[in-house]
Amino acid sequence: MYAIVDIAGQQLKVAKDQYVYTPKMEGEAGTAVSFDKVLLLDNGKSVEVGAPILKGVKVSGKILEQVKGDKLIVFKKKRRKGYAKKNGHRQQYTKVQIESIG
Repeated sequence: MYAIVDIAGQQLKVAKDQYVYTPKMEGEAGTAVSFDKVLLLDNGKSVEVGAPILKGVKVSGKILEQVKGDKLIVFKKKRRKGYAKKNGHRQQYTKVQIESIG
């Protein structure tokens, strides 16, 4: 059984007891969260597709921790002008464990 859920503008395929990294959400570790925007639900026998979302279906989970992603290097350069700029960036994510779908 799996579902496709819209979380903060990103569509993620989730299953029960799976860990998902989402864009940073408010909440402490151990806080329960639920996602209402379920786009597709597959229970093994049939597939339900929303138009655009399924009514009455929720995915619930628990926040495990707030983490940072890998460092990305942003390098800008203009040739023959003597201009070069180097920056680093680490995106903030929330690690969520999916507890139930339905």
